[in-house]
Amino acid sequence: MDFREIARRRMDNQGLVNPTTDNPIDVVAWQGAVQAQEYAFAKWAVAQRTTGMNDAQMEQAFTDGTILRTHVMRPTWHFVTPADIRWMLVLTAPRVNQVMGSYYRAHALDDATFRRSSEALTRALAGGKHLTRAELATALQHAGIVTDGLRLGFLVMRAELDALICSGPRRGKQFTYALLEERVPPAKSLARDEALAELTKRYFQSHGPALIKDFVWWSGLTVADAKQGIEMLKPQLQQEVVNGQSYWFADSPAPAQRSSPATYLLPVYDEALASFKDYSAAVPPQFEGMWDNSDRIFSHYVVIDGQIVGSWKRTFAKGAVVIEFKSFATWSDAETEAIHAEAQRFADFLGMPLALR
Repeated sequence: MDFREIARRRMDNQGLVNPTTDNPIDVVAWQGAVQAQEYAFAKWAVAQRTTGMNDAQMEQAFTDGTILRTHVMRPTWHFVTPADIRWMLVLTAPRVNQVMGSYYRAHALDDATFRRSSEALTRALAGGKHLTRAELATALQHAGIVTDGLRLGFLVMRAELDALICSGPRRGKQFTYALLEERVPPAKSLARDEALAELTKRYFQSHGPALIKDFVWWSGLTVADAKQGIEMLKPQLQQEVVNGQSYWFADSPAPAQRSSPATYLLPVYDEALASFKDYSAAVPPQFEGMWDNSDRIFSHYVVIDGQIVGSWKRTFAKGAVVIEFKSFATWSDAETEAIHAEAQRFADFLGMPLALR
């Protein structure tokens, strides 16, 4: 196995190649969680792994609570399923709170304040209410809790991590929050070891081949946790040493040979790229040095057979979605045709005419 095969296997395991489901909950459950702070592009990330979901259908799934958006790992927002949100928070929230401890202390947020905040949020949201962040701020202020600066964000995030609140349906373009117990049906609970084994399985089945440090980066858990998870899953995992590093992945057939390039316009923070600490397999050696660290984190990527060959961005003009490309090298006619087809697929997802630049 070399880096090119690692890259191809990842695309297959991500569900990008020949999707088989039209249900976003299947995609999110397979991944474990899907990074979602850039909400519009996170919907596109999930839709690419389905047989043809469009933006309106993805929005309806979010409105219905079929998929939820909450702080669950690292910390950042992720899409998770109702069946997984509770056990995943039990596993990952203590680690996130530990990482956030210095920020909490810097803003005078202690356990007593978080208890008062939880009580105020529970009162405000009880009875199936869905409130915006501004409305939550008003409820907290009425309870005598200061919400200036970053304080409000930390208070809301802590309530998410405590499994008190989660996403509600959007109100226009504004996000709302709901009480988790009212929004999410009861689901099976998992002991910590069971949860760790389950999260490990989800990651390596959908992101493998991957390194231990990749799983640590994605999950926010400790190296010791990651090693324990792999040890519990060893009968279900394969290991391959490439360039002196151990890659782990679930047992699955090698990717089939393709007659045309497997091409994708992956959005910023897509699970196929942003969930790895090590980008080596995704970046052809000749393209190293052509992007800086901010490009690595904040770009939308043109990907062919699992490797980054350029970037793209979208704007809107005169009722059309405008796609602009930056290539790292000259694309062949076949590659250009495949890239333009993916741009059309994105425009179809939005239900808008396409303009290319």
